[in-house]
Amino acid sequence: MRRLRRWYAWWVRMGPRLRDIIFVGFSLLTIVLQAASGSKGFAITHWHVLIGGVVASLALFWRRRFPVTVTAIAVLAMLTGGIFVPMGLALLTLAIRRRDLALAILSVAAYAAYVVNSWGGQGQIWVPLFTGPFLIGTWIAIGAYVGARRDLMASLRDRAERAEAERELRSEQARLGERARIAQEMHDVLAHKVSLIALHAGGLEVNPTVGPDKVEGSAKLIRETARQAMEDLREVLGVLRSDVSVDGADLTPVPQAADLERLVAASRDAGVSVACEVSLPDDVPISVGRTVYRVVQESLTNVHKHARGAATDVEVRGALGAGITVRVTNVRPVAAGSLLPGAGAGLVGLRERVQLVGGRLTTGPTVEGGWQVEAWLPWQETRLTGPVYADEGER
Repeated sequence: MRRLRRWYAWWVRMGPRLRDIIFVGFSLLTIVLQAASGSKGFAITHWHVLIGGVVASLALFWRRRFPVTVTAIAVLAMLTGGIFVPMGLALLTLAIRRRDLALAILSVAAYAAYVVNSWGGQGQIWVPLFTGPFLIGTWIAIGAYVGARRDLMASLRDRAERAEAERELRSEQARLGERARIAQEMHDVLAHKVSLIALHAGGLEVNPTVGPDKVEGSAKLIRETARQAMEDLREVLGVLRSDVSVDGADLTPVPQAADLERLVAASRDAGVSVACEVSLPDDVPISVGRTVYRVVQESLTNVHKHARGAATDVEVRGALGAGITVRVTNVRPVAAGSLLPGAGAGLVGLRERVQLVGGRLTTGPTVEGGWQVEAWLPWQETRLTGPVYADEGER
């Protein structure tokens, strides 16, 4: 098998030149036979046939690089000496390489040369006029078929390569998108719980003289929060392993606006003074409700990390048609510094979430020295468009 592959590679590399040599040898053989026909040796009247045929035959060696020039030389050889084989092989190569105006002009010239040389001012001119299209057309048809087939194979090969490249590009883009989605979901799920743990631990650190009951309560909250974080992480990884959908399902159960009370209660248990006012109907769309939840979650996470339990106000209001406004404001923190390092990706991802549903997000310091996160999310009624009929008879 290895030897067969080696021979095939050698033929692919050397085959074109070997075919050129075969074409030249075959043409030279026909020229010699044509020049020697009708005499025991080369008569003086046949030397022009031999010279013209040799030149036209040797020119076939360069038929791939200069098909038009080689065909023109072969047409002249046909016109002067009636040498048909080099002209046929040249037309074959030209039809393989090119199927344009040059092929049409040289085909007409070859036909004219064949008619003029075959007639020679004697006999019936109708014979070469009738046989010329069949003889010359056969060479051109064979060459055009071979060339069209090669072009088709090259086109299919190029299309397959481009399809493979596009498939790899789409696969890479899908992997990058999935990685970004996993990173965002992991941040949303774990950052809040970890910030609560850090907040509890920080409370014990800054108050080392608290009683055993307080230490026990804080340790219990830390343990429960860590357990919840591990459960959330297990859910993310479990859904990730089983997620085979095309668009990609949510990696965790979809949070909704109704879960805001539970989210705020977790921060209150950690010792943060959170005032929450939620005024939303029950039929908030899932996508909008999830974004509302993420805005409040990320804002409280930043309070835990950077504001050390500063008093915070959470206000969520909205109605169908007017949109939903989410405002989270914390006062100036008493302690400086952060409990956890921040990568700056939270607000970036939050802004992308808000913009994805067509909303807008503004963040910045307040006049009193605190920090405010405000988001507006559209909530429009979905209407079915279509023709309106006065009655059933107009349908």
